[in-house]
Amino acid sequence: MTDKKSVLFPAYLPSLADFSVLTQYEVIWEVCGNYQKQSLRNRTYITNDRGRHALTIPIKGKAAEAPRRGYDEILIDNTQPWQRTHWRTLQTAYRTSPYFEFYEHLFEPLFSQTKTHLLPFNLEVIETICKALQISFPTEKTPDYFKELSQGHDHRYLISPKEVKSYHSPTYNQVFIDRHGFIPNLSVLDILFNEGPNALSLLKAATI
Repeated sequence: MTDKKSVLFPAYLPSLADFSVLTQYEVIWEVCGNYQKQSLRNRTYITNDRGRHALTIPIKGKAAEAPRRGYDEILIDNTQPWQRTHWRTLQTAYRTSPYFEFYEHLFEPLFSQTKTHLLPFNLEVIETICKALQISFPTEKTPDYFKELSQGHDHRYLISPKEVKSYHSPTYNQVFIDRHGFIPNLSVLDILFNEGPNALSLLKAATI
C-alpha cells in the first residue's frame, strides 16, 4: 500500500470529510470490519429549517446483536418507509438550493428501488455521488480486517461522528445559513446541492 492510499469505511450519503479523502487519496474500501451502532454506516446529517438533522436507515435484528455482525451481513429493514421519508426530507431541505434540480435525477432512483443489504447500497450511493462530482469511483476493497495498518493512511475513524477532529470543513453558502449559521461536515450532498461543480475544488482544498 502506497502513501497515497487510504482505507475508508463506506458510509451512508458520506460526509464532506469522507469525500475530501476520496478526492485526495486512492481509497480502498474497508468491507471486513464489524458493524458498529451509532456510526455513519447507516446515518447521515443534513441541514433543514430546524438545523442539523439526521437521516437513519433502519436495520434488521436486535441493536445489541449488531456489533457482532459483519458490515456485509447487515440487512436493511424495509418494513419502515425510510426511503420515501429520506427522499421527501431531502427535497424539502434542498429544493431551493441552487443545484438540487440539476442533480435530482441522479439520486431519486436510489430512494425508489428496494435494497436489502446496507453495504452494497452505500457503495451504490457513493458511486452515484462520484458520478455527480465527475470523479472516479474506487473499486478496490480490503481482503481482510486489520485493526492497525502498516502502510498508507487510515481514515476509518471517520465512520464515527464523534472522532472527526482534524477535518477543517470548507465554508460555503447553505440554504439555512441565515437562520442557523454555517454547519460544518454535513453529508456531501449539502455542498453538492449548494455549490454544484465548485464542490469538487472545495473538497480537494480541505485539510484532512
